[in-house]
Amino acid sequence: MPAISTASLPDIVFMLLFFFMVSTTMRETTLFVSVKLPEATEVVKLEKKSLVSYIYIGPPTRTYSVTYGTEPRIQLNDSFKSLDDIRDFISSERDALSESDRNQLTTSLKVDENTRMGIVTDVKQELRKASALKINYSSRKMVPN
Repeated sequence: MPAISTASLPDIVFMLLFFFMVSTTMRETTLFVSVKLPEATEVVKLEKKSLVSYIYIGPPTRTYSVTYGTEPRIQLNDSFKSLDDIRDFISSERDALSESDRNQLTTSLKVDENTRMGIVTDVKQELRKASALKINYSSRKMVPN
């Protein structure tokens, strides 16, 4: 009985490696808050994710809860921020876009399901002051029982 030829094995391995390198996306933001998205029955995907800026609201993860406590915090990009920083964040996100896309910027709020609405309302008021009126609430699709 002849042995099985393994000459093509490196080619297959490199093809798989190349496929996963091309199709995988890297996480853009490191999460410092834990966010378990609420469930929703009617979920629609955003079409142009390049025109979306994300605001994360939730309790800090275990690593940061010692320093920042357990109350919900606001995360913009890769750092904790206050309500006063939201206008600067929106203006910097708009400046990063082309002139024609600036009015199409959507702000997506990724809020933990146990977060009280007070902080969310405050964030929405700051977005209104920054003229960021297109707001999206991120959620996960409800799985029927």
